[in-house]
Amino acid sequence: MQDTQPNNPLHGKTLETILNELVDYYGWQRLGDRIAIRCFTDNPSVKSSLTFLRKTPWARQKVEELYLNLNR
Repeated sequence: MQDTQPNNPLHGKTLETILNELVDYYGWQRLGDRIAIRCFTDNPSVKSSLTFLRKTPWARQKVEELYLNLNR
């Protein structure tokens, strides 16, 4: 099978994987400082954050951008 998105650095990464890697690296408090959304600052959990990020394109974009900057 041919790779359909060879230039997409997020190809093959799930939102959950991205979020877990960011939480492992920054922790919830520093992640909330970098991206000021309540699901990171007020009683954070992976489950609630994923629910919010899947429904909110601007927040998901910020998380993906932070992840890309972390992995450069």
